[in-house]
Amino acid sequence: MVLSSKINVLMIDETDRKIIDLLKANSKTSFAEISKKVALSPSSVRERINKLEDVGAIKGYSLEIDQAMLGNSLEVFILLKVFTGKLQYVILELNKYPEILKAHRITGPHNFHLRVALRDQLHLQQFIDKLITLGEPTTHLILSELGSNPG
Repeated sequence: MVLSSKINVLMIDETDRKIIDLLKANSKTSFAEISKKVALSPSSVRERINKLEDVGAIKGYSLEIDQAMLGNSLEVFILLKVFTGKLQYVILELNKYPEILKAHRITGPHNFHLRVALRDQLHLQQFIDKLITLGEPTTHLILSELGSNPG
């Protein structure tokens, strides 16, 4: 692993990629377990992970939460077209809604793509009623998740 001073980009080798793949599969994997799979000592694995964190290649660790277990049996995607002149205001407002799991600012006719977890249809209706004050929402019910590629 080398930090290139010319363009300030981390040069990641195959061992770093293997470590990242193992952490993507389970971020709680111990240094000892990783070391066995990449043929390095646990201290070398720790140093590599620390370096990847220090330079920002690994930005953090997160939890995958089963929303249904928390009482949110409904998940939706919402595309939001913001009213003219309200973009900065809406950016601040969206941070106030705990139902929003992920929010992305996007190109095209809509300004935001939101992933939202809700208790039920009534909660969805109430949430849409709030969003209508910010712009024009288009809602898509998530039927199932096909899988994911973390990171």
